[in-house]
Amino acid sequence: MDGGSGLNMMYAKTLDVMGVDRTHLRPIRAPFHGVIPRKQATPLGQIDLPITFGDQSNYRTNTFTFDVVGFPGTFHAILGRPCYAKFMAIPNYTYLKLKMLGPHGVIIVGTSIQWAYECEVECCGHAIAIIASRELAALRKEVVEEAPDAKKLTGSFE
Repeated sequence: MDGGSGLNMMYAKTLDVMGVDRTHLRPIRAPFHGVIPRKQATPLGQIDLPITFGDQSNYRTNTFTFDVVGFPGTFHAILGRPCYAKFMAIPNYTYLKLKMLGPHGVIIVGTSIQWAYECEVECCGHAIAIIASRELAALRKEVVEEAPDAKKLTGSFE
């Protein structure tokens, strides 16, 4: 749940696990910002998928457009404001619950504090890996800039 985002996002890995062929993606070239810090990301494409909340006795289904991204994430998908508006849902971040009106009463979707914690730990792992790869790239650049020219080295020993 991301009530601050205007984007419904799904990870390509999730699409693969669902068995949806990537040939169903519609091309899109519009990048978005804010998911990867200080970087823009371009989706692999867009896809329309039905989303159902609830159980057999009380459920609601709507079709949403997802931007499918190729980088790893800790979640299966991120539902933003378009989802909440269409379902007229209210997110409660304190209790990790999403509430919406169903045909036979209120539908409550939730998770556990333990699962949320595990997702956050995995998210921190992704962030550490990104930072480490940036630091490694910076170190490589620094080493290349400081390294003596190979031709000068071979000439000085002759």
